[in-house]
Amino acid sequence: MTGVQTCALPISGVYRPTKGEVSVSSKVDALLEVGAGFHGELTGRENIYLNGSILGRSRRQIDESLDWIIEFADIGDFIDEPVKVYSSGMTVRLGFATAVAIKPTILIVDEIIAVGDEEFQRKCFDLMRELRDKGTTIALVTHSLSLATEMCDEIVWLDHGRVQMVGSADKVVSAYLTAVNEKEARKRSEEAGEFPERSEEHTSELQSLVII
Repeated sequence: MTGVQTCALPISGVYRPTKGEVSVSSKVDALLEVGAGFHGELTGRENIYLNGSILGRSRRQIDESLDWIIEFADIGDFIDEPVKVYSSGMTVRLGFATAVAIKPTILIVDEIIAVGDEEFQRKCFDLMRELRDKGTTIALVTHSLSLATEMCDEIVWLDHGRVQMVGSADKVVSAYLTAVNEKEARKRSEEAGEFPERSEEHTSELQSLVII
C-alpha cells in the first residue's frame, strides 16, 4: 500500500479525494488529530468506549482491552475526569492507546505523536515497531528525517502535494537534503547578487515530507 499526505484523510475515509483513488486491503485505523473522536464532556474511560465504537470495535473487544488501554495511556486518575480538562499530550496518550489496543491491520499516524512527551513518544514508537514486525502496514506522515530513516521502508516525498520521489528511506532522504541544500545555496547567491544556473531537478519550493 502506498499513501501520501494529501491522501491521508481519504485513505482513512474522512474525506473524499479530489481525484484519483486509493485501494486498501483491510480496515484502516488512524490517528489524525489530537482529540479526534473524543467528546470533551465525557471522561477518558467513557471516551474509550465512544472512540472504540467509532473505530468499529465491539463492546466485548473494548471491555477486553480496557485495562491495557488505561495502563498504556498512563494518565492516572485523570482517566475518570472529563477529556476537556486534558492537556494535548494526555489526549494523545489516550487516543493512541485506544487506536492500537486491538492490533490494527493498517494504521495511519499523521504527526500526532510529536505532541506527547519524550518518554511516551519512545513508548509509542517501540509499539509501532512491534506492530510493523508483526505485519501491520503503517503510513507515517512526518517531517522528521531521522524518524523517517529509522521507521520507514519506503518514502513518498511530497512538495506542495506533488510527488517528487518514491524510494527507499536512505535514498529519498538523501535526495531531499540535497535539494534543500541547493535551494539554500541559490538563495544565498541571489542575496549576494549572484545568479547561478538552477538545477533541472527539485527546483520547486520544498514544503513537506511524507513517509510510508
